[in-house]
Amino acid sequence: MKKLWYQAGAGPIVDTVPPTASPASPAVSPTSTAVRTGAVADHPAPGLGPLGLFTVLLGAALPLIDFFIVNVALPTIDHDLAAGPAMLELVVAGYGLAYAVLLVLGGRLGDLFGRRRLFLAGMAAFGLTSLACGLAPDAWTLVGARVAQGAAAALMLPQVLATIHSSTAGARRAKALSLYGATGGLAMVAGQILGGVLVAADLWGSGWRAIFLVNVPVVVAGLLLAVRTVPETRSERPAPLDVLGTLLLGLALLTLLAPLTEGRAAGWPLWTWVALGIFPFAAAGFWWVELRADRRGRTPLVPPSLFALVSLRRGLALLLPFSLGFGGFMFVIAVALQQGLRMSAVVSGLALVPMAVAFFGVSLAGPRLVRRWGARVVTAGGLVQGLGIALLALTAWRSWPDLSAWSLLPGVALAGLGQGLQLPVLFRIVLSEIPADRAGVGSGVMVTTQQSALALGVATLGSLFLSLSATGSMGTALTVTLLVQLAAVLLTVCLSLRLPRTVN
Repeated sequence: MKKLWYQAGAGPIVDTVPPTASPASPAVSPTSTAVRTGAVADHPAPGLGPLGLFTVLLGAALPLIDFFIVNVALPTIDHDLAAGPAMLELVVAGYGLAYAVLLVLGGRLGDLFGRRRLFLAGMAAFGLTSLACGLAPDAWTLVGARVAQGAAAALMLPQVLATIHSSTAGARRAKALSLYGATGGLAMVAGQILGGVLVAADLWGSGWRAIFLVNVPVVVAGLLLAVRTVPETRSERPAPLDVLGTLLLGLALLTLLAPLTEGRAAGWPLWTWVALGIFPFAAAGFWWVELRADRRGRTPLVPPSLFALVSLRRGLALLLPFSLGFGGFMFVIAVALQQGLRMSAVVSGLALVPMAVAFFGVSLAGPRLVRRWGARVVTAGGLVQGLGIALLALTAWRSWPDLSAWSLLPGVALAGLGQGLQLPVLFRIVLSEIPADRAGVGSGVMVTTQQSALALGVATLGSLFLSLSATGSMGTALTVTLLVQLAAVLLTVCLSLRLPRTVN
């Protein structure tokens, strides 16, 4: 089957086949029912321009920033709202759970109703729920607003990758995906930096509330830009919603992530074990329902035939341990620096600046490196990241409790450099063979994997760190946790050796 070329603009996407398509190009599995050729647009609308790309990348940054921004503000939230450890876990986990559970559905809704329309709706809802978070009078209201904020993010974020995938091609797509990876990595680090600065600044006496209220003017600007610059794309023949698949996927993610994120703080009550017991049955039921729908020619929420794409399978297998380690590291380092070393919120945030700078800088060089070295860039990035994590573990073991931002700088910078070499390329690999009419669901699957792994990293590595620090030295707990993360990094290095040498 020839590789498809996709162009999209202000109207629904259309599929065309370029005359230069190679017979050796990657193809979707023959079992897929969503690949269609031969429809040619008489008047194709313009694709995604530079300002439109900036706008959708802004939409990609906001949810990731808000996943991490609360880490450095938790002590202040606890003081102001008398929240307690379990409630603070819900402030973090409520957002992450709603976000992860609804991401694939958000991608499907974009395919169905139009990605620009869902992007605008999700961004508007994100601004309103951010305002609700910033004005929350008590802890339970804040938790509810955070859950709603996560749901709004799940509507907005899948449209970003789907729009890029459907309205760019060739070198422009490679550059756009590299910028997406750079934006995502920078947003995850910048969230904690920005959170520390805003909490310390205490603008107009707002304290921690500023970390949510700052979203409102940004969202307003984003909406004004999106109306003018983001093209409308959608699947040419949108499939109906898979209600049963959506419910089963939500149940599977909820029964896995909820007990792992809340179990330690709640003392592992009975419901956590019941939920974990339900998880494998919910996951198996979801896969069976999706497989049966796919074989009968329907379009399930997550088409199993999509996993016939080797690039998608191998890319997701790498993204899972990468994101798990990243999410756990960001949570653990915030707790270690603030509670263990008594650093202020702003100093603990600024300690991560070298990681952000290194990540962003090397991400921009990604397309050139990939053209020359292909997927070996991912392997090299894993080795560099592993060196950085090992150096941080050695520094924590030898210097605790006399650590400073300066002593952490070499390890943090190397870790960010390695991550910047890996993440944008992984995004390109996962999406490289997905047809445009499945861009929404493909993006949703990828971002759900990433988000679920980030939450799992906080739950697993965070619980390990907090358990070890409760019974011994926090320095030892940090060292052990970093070594566990190093094992995950080495796993990504081994898996990266199976990637194809060239990256589309």
